[in-house]
Amino acid sequence: QVQLVESGGGSVQAGGSLRLSCEVSFSGYMYYNTYCMGWFRQAPGKEREGVATIDKDGSSKYADSVKGRFTISTESGRNFVLLQMSSLKPDDTATYYCAADTSGNCRGWAGFNVWGQGTQVTVST
Repeated sequence: QVQLVESGGGSVQAGGSLRLSCEVSFSGYMYYNTYCMGWFRQAPGKEREGVATIDKDGSSKYADSVKGRFTISTESGRNFVLLQMSSLKPDDTATYYCAADTSGNCRGWAGFNVWGQGTQVTVST
């Protein structure tokens, strides 16, 4: 069983930066290194949307709305999945969720079947 715990959210002014962290823990023997990891977000009154994904080889993908501003990465042997957010805008305000696709497909925003509890990001003008 894999568990995801996000941290690093907070309030920032437009133009500022934040770094979100997702700690991955699991029990038993799991093929964690093959998982596709991602960050999603949900703003009030809106549907959840994909932000960024990273596959087992380190290849990443981003939503058009965050390209050039956000960077997804892993560290400590993929025990942490990071989202570096820069040039933040008020439209980036949302609850951000870390997620895992245990099939490892990493072909889109669908298929993610393990979720963290979320961390709030608020960007003010």
